[in-house]
Amino acid sequence: MLSREDFVWTIGYDGPVAVIDKQAKQKYGHLSTRELAEKGFFRAAYSSAIHSKNVDELQAMVDVYNKTAVAPLTASSPLDRLFGVFPVEVKRTVEL
Repeated sequence: MLSREDFVWTIGYDGPVAVIDKQAKQKYGHLSTRELAEKGFFRAAYSSAIHSKNVDELQAMVDVYNKTAVAPLTASSPLDRLFGVFPVEVKRTVEL
């Protein structure tokens, strides 16, 4: 299973290999779900909430998103499709 930081900063997959944004991970990897959302990293914030499996983190991300969005979301919105985040089986990672 990917670490939280690796999952949050995964930018793509090459088969079973997760491709990680190394610079973003180093610079922002320590931020919480809410902090990521407040900085405008909504995809990363959503990934963080998904990884934590914490409904409160997901709601916090949605709340911050709705403060800036034209079309508000709910926690039951199709967020996977909106942010392009889907948990997958990963065998290893590569940092770029």
